Amino acid sequence: MQIIRNPEVKEWGELLKRPMMDTSSLNATVKGVLEEIRKEGDRAVKKYTLQFDKVLPENIRVSAEEIDQAEAELDSELKKAIEVAADNIRLFHEAQKSKGVDLETSAGVRCWQIGVGIQKVGLYIPGGSAPLFSTVLMLAIPARIAGCKQIVLCSPPDKQGKLNPAILFAAKLAGVTEIFKIGGVQAIGAMAYGTETVAKVYKIFGPGNQYVMAAKQLVGLSDVAIDMPAGPSEVAVMADKTANPAFVAADLLSQAEHGPDSQVILFTNSETLVEQVQMELDKQLKVLPRKEIALKALAHSRVFILDNENEMVDMVNQYAPEHLIISLANYRDIAGRIVNAGSVFLGNYTPESAGDYASGTNHTLPTNGWATAYSGVNLDSFQKKITFQEITADGLDKLGPVIETMAHAEELYAHRNAVSVRLKDIRK
Repeated sequence: MQIIRNPEVKEWGELLKRPMMDTSSLNATVKGVLEEIRKEGDRAVKKYTLQFDKVLPENIRVSAEEIDQAEAELDSELKKAIEVAADNIRLFHEAQKSKGVDLETSAGVRCWQIGVGIQKVGLYIPGGSAPLFSTVLMLAIPARIAGCKQIVLCSPPDKQGKLNPAILFAAKLAGVTEIFKIGGVQAIGAMAYGTETVAKVYKIFGPGNQYVMAAKQLVGLSDVAIDMPAGPSEVAVMADKTANPAFVAADLLSQAEHGPDSQVILFTNSETLVEQVQMELDKQLKVLPRKEIALKALAHSRVFILDNENEMVDMVNQYAPEHLIISLANYRDIAGRIVNAGSVFLGNYTPESAGDYASGTNHTLPTNGWATAYSGVNLDSFQKKITFQEITADGLDKLGPVIETMAHAEELYAHRNAVSVRLKDIRK
């Protein structure tokens, strides 16, 4: 990790840039695949499944028998862990239910709002080097709570044409309605356009590699809504001399192992801590199975040694990390000053892994600085809000002249007349 000491504020923007990958060449490929799926449906899906995943399942739809078999062969301890995590995620997202708004804005004018579940949602679950069954829980559980009627899940098959048993068990537990053995761009295209087998959905959720992300952004331009812009995973850690160096190193590596394009950042005011963290990184890397991936991520990651906590807060808010760990003596005070972050983890005993799996909060979060404007996935992500209004004759008699005046000023005379004809009827 590169160590940078007391950079000037004017340099922060350049120093906080994420590692960028040139995606210009892949966009043409992704567009071509998507267009073929739009035109040819299942035939194109199967063609690209064979081309990219080197397998062609006999049936791309997962059967009830396959789900039952997966549940039977899954380790009992893992099943119990998934159930505990599911309970916590369900509790946290159930608590996000809104009672809605219903009030009279003026005499005789009633306005109200209700949340309605998006009828059809698609979930993309990576299944390559790290089959993310935890993401099934993070997406399907709030979808079910929100009232989504059709929850379609796509995940790439393995070399035997099957899905990871933990993904299938989590999908059944969370209430997924349809599961397909489709990965990559072809999965995004199938859910965005619909095929003979896969239903078209209204919104697509879930992480993926650069091809999946490019596909989501392209279909999101005109065909379907998507959860958020996304990039490689990232974590920022704020730490002082009270932090445990082994904990800090472990948290940095937990994100670095996601992929070579991931980024981890340490903000601190302690030179001693930096030295200790570096020693811990060396020690922990030696036994890390994904060591080579983590090393590539660390190569473009940074340590910022700053004079004080005020600078740390300002720099973190400018960076807007996906995950933020605050391991400072006064972490609660500092937490109240954070305005740009996807999810925040407080104190020495709150690892980012807890949010990834089982504490209850959602791990589908804005990356690449989008935490300045986007929330992580939550119950509202799976709902749309519809407003209603009802005006009595007396209410319109009082409010109508206001509307007439405003419509006239905007020279929208038909708008004014829609009120005027009613006022004439009321006052005759």
